[in-house]
Amino acid sequence: MTIEVCGVVLAAGEGQRLRPLTELVPKALCPVGNLPLLDHALRRLAGLGLTGPDTVAVNAAYLADQVVAHVGDRTHLSVEPDGPLGTSGGVARMKNWIGGRGALVGNADAYLVDPFRDPGKDIAALLEGWSGDTVRMLTLPCRDGESGGFSGRRFTGFSLLPWRYIRDLADVDSNLVRTVWRPAEAAGELELIGYQGFYLDTGTPADYLAANLHVAGGDALIDPSATVTGTVTTSVVGAGAQVAGTVTNSVIWPGATVTADETLTNVIRAHNGLTVPTR
Repeated sequence: MTIEVCGVVLAAGEGQRLRPLTELVPKALCPVGNLPLLDHALRRLAGLGLTGPDTVAVNAAYLADQVVAHVGDRTHLSVEPDGPLGTSGGVARMKNWIGGRGALVGNADAYLVDPFRDPGKDIAALLEGWSGDTVRMLTLPCRDGESGGFSGRRFTGFSLLPWRYIRDLADVDSNLVRTVWRPAEAAGELELIGYQGFYLDTGTPADYLAANLHVAGGDALIDPSATVTGTVTTSVVGAGAQVAGTVTNSVIWPGATVTADETLTNVIRAHNGLTVPTR
């Protein structure tokens, strides 16, 4: 029997660790490899055949208007007007829309790449052979000295939740660790699915830069609409950006400017001139 599953992308967070960048743009819309993080997640769900507002939902709270405008009619939208409800409350707010289905829930700030599998195919193991009763979590081994994981493994951005867990969630500020993952672990109902690729939580400027440089693959990734008269090395340059200076190991956001007298290294330059160091 095939269990019906919908996709949910959590995009409501404030991105406090990524400030001051997230004072301009919600974390979910920060570009990685010139594609907003949210679109990386939606592309991954699409690779599993999950598309459209009947099948995929996105939540929004912080700078919600930007998320709503960006998503348009591509997905169902769940807006939390009084502020983010956390990962658990965000899913609970969508219970009527989920409507008895299982939910493949992903964090918008998760950066995942499998060099051997296309987006979606790389997390397909979460769905394969699923009974509809267990909680599944995409994982990698914990790093040396890392604590708080699950049987020596760490969460890598996506989990699969059965309806019987979703239906009992409360529409209050809470997180899935407390309301689903740990209870499922205690009940022997948590299945840890190994991820075969590369994962980063892009929550800090350093990790956000690292994700961008990973996309660039040691080269310069420059949007065709950018104007570059300076020198760009191992960096990402966004649409409409103008670079006349020297840029190394950095991210230049769409519409940003680097003047001829500037040398930028290990920074993120936003469209309003804001420059955020990563070291």
